[in-house]
Formats: sequence, structure tokens, C-alpha cells
Amino acid sequence: MKQLPPDTVRLLSSSQVITSVVNVVKELLENSLDAGASNIDVKLENYGLERIEVRDNGHGIKAADTAVMAVRHFTSKICTHEDLGHLETYGFRGEALGSICAVAEVTVTTKTEEEDISTQYTLNLTGGIVSQKPSHLGQGTTVSVLRIFKTLPVRRQYYSSTKKRKEELKKVQDLLLAYAMIKPELRLTLVHDKVVVWQKAKVPDHRSALAATLGPSVVMNLVPCHHRQEQPEISLEGFFPKPGADYSSTSTSGPDRTFTFVNNRPVHHKDIMKLLRQHYTAQYPADGARSRYPILMLSVTVPPSAVDVNLTPDKTQVLLHDKEAVLTALEALLVSLYGFRPTEDPPAQRPPSSETWSAPPEPQRDNRPASSDLLKDVTAARTEDSRASNGSSSSSQADDWVVNSSLDDQSCSLSAETSSGSEPPERPEDQVLSKSRERFSAEDWSRGTALCDPASGLPLQPVSIHQPLKASAPSPLSPPDQKVPNAITEKRAALTAYDLIGHRATRAPLSPAALFEKEARADVLREQPAASLQDISAAVHQRWKNLREEDRKKYEEKAKKQQERHEQRSKLASAEGADPSARGQKRKAPLSNQKLLDQLFSGQPQRKSGAPAPRPSLPLPCSVPSLRRRLERLSSQSGSAVPRGLRLVNRLASQSAWVILCGQRLMLLNPFRVEEALLFKRLLENNILPAVSLQDPIQLTDGNLGGAEYTEALCNMETQGPGLSGEVFFCDPRLVANGFKVKLTPGCASAERHLEVTAMADYVPFLGVDDLREILTAVLHRKARAVKECRPLKVANYLKGEAVRLARQLPTNLPREDVEETLRRMERQLGEEKCIHGRPFLEHLADVPSSQEEAAAMLRPLEL
Repeated sequence: MKQLPPDTVRLLSSSQVITSVVNVVKELLENSLDAGASNIDVKLENYGLERIEVRDNGHGIKAADTAVMAVRHFTSKICTHEDLGHLETYGFRGEALGSICAVAEVTVTTKTEEEDISTQYTLNLTGGIVSQKPSHLGQGTTVSVLRIFKTLPVRRQYYSSTKKRKEELKKVQDLLLAYAMIKPELRLTLVHDKVVVWQKAKVPDHRSALAATLGPSVVMNLVPCHHRQEQPEISLEGFFPKPGADYSSTSTSGPDRTFTFVNNRPVHHKDIMKLLRQHYTAQYPADGARSRYPILMLSVTVPPSAVDVNLTPDKTQVLLHDKEAVLTALEALLVSLYGFRPTEDPPAQRPPSSETWSAPPEPQRDNRPASSDLLKDVTAARTEDSRASNGSSSSSQADDWVVNSSLDDQSCSLSAETSSGSEPPERPEDQVLSKSRERFSAEDWSRGTALCDPASGLPLQPVSIHQPLKASAPSPLSPPDQKVPNAITEKRAALTAYDLIGHRATRAPLSPAALFEKEARADVLREQPAASLQDISAAVHQRWKNLREEDRKKYEEKAKKQQERHEQRSKLASAEGADPSARGQKRKAPLSNQKLLDQLFSGQPQRKSGAPAPRPSLPLPCSVPSLRRRLERLSSQSGSAVPRGLRLVNRLASQSAWVILCGQRLMLLNPFRVEEALLFKRLLENNILPAVSLQDPIQLTDGNLGGAEYTEALCNMETQGPGLSGEVFFCDPRLVANGFKVKLTPGCASAERHLEVTAMADYVPFLGVDDLREILTAVLHRKARAVKECRPLKVANYLKGEAVRLARQLPTNLPREDVEETLRRMERQLGEEKCIHGRPFLEHLADVPSSQEEAAAMLRPLEL
């Protein structure tokens, strides 16, 4: 760990200030990830205001680096500012831990693989080490932040309301959700006030991580997508909502479930979020979906030199050096998934007449553009959008719309002009429009002779609406016995409107000029990104004029092939419609829709059956006298096989509890509670905690032991023979069984004696001198002789947990012989004690009748 140079500090320094609990958790979590941790536990007390603890199993901090681990601008991630060009870690400024020390009390416990024991460091406000002591924790680093904002009451007052504190806990959980998705191999746990709020285990891939965080029901509506662009190196992958899925299950009202990552770093990017929402909501016509945010995960991978993460102190906003390339690649991915759906123009910008409308282009498979032309079209569209957003007027936008929509008419006019070399002739429609712009007399207008048809010269007639004939009134041209056909259930072989719905109608072929314009338009847009659509159309027109003869023949051959293919399909459809045999032939509806169509168009609705089918029943044999006899026989039998008259009756259906007979009472027994108590009793009496040598022995004095009488009680315990150097080790079982190894160096006087703890058990968390004082208190005041009477509270709780863990390893279906043996050991060893959870072993169910009259009274309700 080295200090950054002053010039690098000036470039990277962010004046980072800790303003919330989630800031602390984020910085400590990223430090754990940079240390190669695979298990991370986050524990909060009082929503993090009293205690924040982040524990990992990473590489740990070397002893040589601990002196400056919290000093500002000391880091092991980078050496100079140029190292940001190949940055692969989350942190790089060396400011996080020092900023946390300025607002809270911080302790760091760390251990590397080479060290024998971990060490706990207490830090001051500037990040310096105040004290250090050995600890029992394993490899990794544990950072504890106590009483955050204790010196800043105004900032702490922000969390005075319960709503604010719950919101902060929700932010911490969302932060862990983001890292859980991008790191499938990571195990995360969030504990608040000793209650597990959220946890995620290690999973093999991103789909499993999504299922573990968002739920399997949400992942069912997501589809994996991947896109890679070689120049520049941009890789996009993630899970997006399936096209057409219900937006209520694939979106939320807030952006907290839209996860975006740049180089595995969770970020908030407005342009990426806008593009995701635009393509997702475009597939839903409902207004309720417009304000929704999709549930998705998007991971963007770019070279480290192409992204700047040093924008904000929390590093949640990044600057992409080639943002347009990333957005273009993302839009190509979204178009390939959801299809191209241009936004509708407002009514004020739509043309008043339908003359500028043209036939849509040839349909492609699944309504998605081809992969070869996808990036060109998206680049052109993005160029138009950026130019329109940079200040194009509304009139130019309306003109662009007209030029776009009249593509086929311009193509026809271009081909006509090319062939004749003169101006295109005026169309009849244009003549009508030019004449409509003239001034008419009121007399002609009132007579209806103001507008005339240029072909026939007759006045234009008003529109007449043709209505279909009713089924009850047949056409006079058709025979009276002819049946009216049904266009849906009785489809003919010719092309109908139903075929148009099924996308089986052929489109009109394009002209050579239209084919050329379709290919040349993207090239012109790429060369002239700031040009309007009118200028682009003019440039394409000029290129068509200057096109070489051999190149023009290629487009003419393509147009000719399309024309021939269209004529063949038209002739085939006409021949099928004119064939009498084909005319009477009916097409079969799809098998999946046939039943539904029959129900919709059937003449008579189906009637429900009158009487429902009888339900199956099975008689159960039951004899009340036989039950009475069994009860009498059961009450008369003695329980000599089991002490105290305990006799097993049977096991319940749950297979975890047994019914036993205790005298005249039926009791319910949980054998696992008995096994836990028996194991705990045996561990209290016989278990010896192994002691691990301490790197720095703990000296014992009258002050930390509680007084001179405690020291004297310790010295009176059993010891071994003196060693070569004269030191004596205590071998009293009350010390050794609890994991303490104490050395005594005798002196001439009692004041010259030297006591120290050289080894301590590392299985029990936070075991120390206070627990040794608890043993001496039991020896001094309660005259405790046995080991079980001198167990400290921490050791007893640890042994309880071990007893529960061992009892859970027993098989679920215990044999009858094992349960009977458990009952005997319970009577012999436990007596009237309760289980380790404070509950009785036996629960009373009912009393067995002692006479025939009581049995009859008990069974009388059954007879009724």
C-alpha cells in the first residue's frame, strides 16, 4: 500500500463525505470485493445508526499496510492517474475508510493467510491506530462502524423518523441485490437487529442469481440477450422482458428494479434508462404502461480506457467516451428483440390528406430488420433523433414526415424523369388539387359543379357508403335457397381479408429507383448527419441520376425479378379463385382454433347438463364397541417396560412427535428436544474447547480480574510441575475445558507473581478475560467444583448451538427402539428438567378413562 503522488491526488480527490448508511455499506462492500471475497455478511443494528459490520473472507490486510490502511490517499489499487486506463477494481482513491473514520468509531479486524491469528485495530478520527489486540476471527477482514454521525447531530436527525430509517434499509437491500446479480459466485447476507432480512447463496450463473434475487416467477418472463460490436469493443448482455409479456409482471412503478452495469459496476445512466423505457413501453398501447420501468438486467462491457468513473464521490455515475456507439449498439439489441416501432406523430404534424401515404416496405420475418442492415438503420435513426433534438423546427419535422411517407411516389417520379429526361408529368390528383386552390363562384359551389373529374369531366359526386345486406334479406341476384357463407369458418381458396390478417398477401414490387434509395439512404445519412430529409432525398435523387449504366441495370434486374414473382403469385391466386373445384373447397382452420371457432359460430349454445355426476364415496369401517374394548385394555396394561409408567403408543403422521401413555394420561413427546437436552448435558460435562496460542499473551492483574481475591482463587487452582525456566501452567479442568491456558511465573513475593493467558479457544466469538472472571466468580462464590458449574455464558450458549446442530443430524424417522431408549435416558439423566429452549418434554393431550362408565361417556359423542 503506497501513497498517491500529489498530482494524482489533485486529479482524483473527490472530497468524499459520508452522508448515509448506504454510503458506508457500499464502500466497505466494494473493498471486500476488491479483496477477492466470496462470502460477505452485512449486519446492522438500529438501521445501521448504532452499528454497521461488514465481514468477508478475502485476502485480508497485510501487517505492513495496517498502519496506513485508513489514512487518506493510501491505496494498493493504483499508483498514478494513468493506471485508470486499465482499472479492474471498484475502489482507487483511498478515501473511503478515512472518510468513515471522520464520522464514526471504526474497528478493523483482519487476518491474512500467512498469519496465525487475527488482530483487531481501533482507529481514531484521522485513520490512525489507537490500540490493537488479538482476535479469534478467521481469514478475511471485518470492519465495524459504531455510532455513525455521533459528532454530527443534524445529519443524524435526518433519520429521526421511522420512515426514513426503513427507506435506508431498503436502499441497502437494493444495493446488495445489484451486486448479487452481477456476481453469481458471491454469497451475501443482510442481518438487521439479529434477524436475517435477505440472503443469497452461491449460484453457477446469472440466471440463477436473478432467480435467487427477484424470484423464479419474474425470471420466467425474462429472456437472455447478447450483442457484441467489434469496433469499438462493446459487449452487451443481460436479461430483458419477453416481447408481449404482461407489463404488470415485467415492470414496476419505480426504477429500483432496472439494473444497469458498466464493467460490472452498478450505475445510473439517464440516456440508457431513457432508451430502455422507450423501446419497452412502445410495445404496449395502454397509457398505464407509459410510466412503468422494465424489470431487467443490462451489463455493458467496454475497455477501461473508454469509461470515466471519477465523476461523483459514490461512483454511481460514469462518463462513456463513445456514448453514441454504446447507445447505437443497445438500440440495435432492443430493435432485434422488440422490433422497430416508430413513435406516432402528434395530430398537428400529420398530413391532412392520404395522398402522401405509401405502401409499407416488404415485411420481414418476425417484424424485425435483417441483421446486416440493422446497425445502419439504427445509426440513421439515431442521427435523425439527435438532429431533431438539437433544434429542428416543427415545420421541418412535418416536411420530413411527408418526405418519408411519400417514398414510393418519389421513386416513381424519379424513374419517370430518368427515362424521359424531362420534368415528371402532372398527375390527375395534382390537377384536382391545383384547381381546388382556384377561386370558385358561389353559384358553382352551391350547384356542386365547382370540382370536376379530370378524366370524365363530370362533377365530383359525394361519397356513398355501401352497407352489407342483412342475413334476413337475401340479395335479389342470388337464388332464394342459397346459404349465406361465413367468411371465418368457411374460408375459400382465394385470397380474402383473413389472409391479409395472417400476413399471406403479397406486396407490390418496388421500382429500381426505390430499391436504390433503400440502400443509398443510410450512406447519405452517414456522410451528412446534419442534413434534413429533403436534402437527403435530393442527394439520393442526384446519385440515381449519376449512377453508371451497369449499376443501374442491376437494380432494374432486381425490380424485374420482384415484378415477375409478384405476377406469378397473383396468377396463382386468381387461378385458384376462378377454379370451380377450388371455389367450393374449404380451408381447414388451425387445430388450436377450431374448437373455439365452432363455439363462437355455432347456431345453438351448448346446454348444461341437468344433474351433476355423483361424487365417489368410500365407507370407512368404525366399530364403537371395539374402540371401547381397546381403551379398556390399554388402561389395564402396565408400563413396566419403561420407567415411571411411560409407554409408547404410536407415532403421529408428521413423523416428528410420538404419543405416549403416562399412567392415565396421553402425552405428546418430541424426541428431538430430549436429544438436544441430553447432548447439551453431555457437552457441559465432558467437552474440552481446544485452545489456540495467542500471538501476544494477555497479562492478568488484580484490576482486570476483579480484585485480589480473584487472583488468589486462580493461583489456588491445580497446576502442573514447573518447567525448565520455572514457569507453571494451570491444568485445572475448570480452566482447560473452557479453552484457557494460563501461565504463572512465580516470584519471591505475591506482588512479583506474573500471570498471563498464553492460549485461548477460538471457537467461541469474543472470548476474553471477562469470561475468565466469570469462571473465578463461580469458584469463589458458588464453590463450584465440577466443570459444568463453571461454564461461562458464552461457552454455554456455544455448546447449546452445538447440541442443536448435532440433534438436527439425526434421521427424521426415528425407530421405536431408539425412542424408547431416549425415554429411559431422559428419566435417568434429566428428571424434571426442561429442554434447552425452556419448554417441557411432554405435552398433555387427554386423560384415559379408568372405568367402563368413563369410557362410555367419552365415546358417547362418537356414537351420536
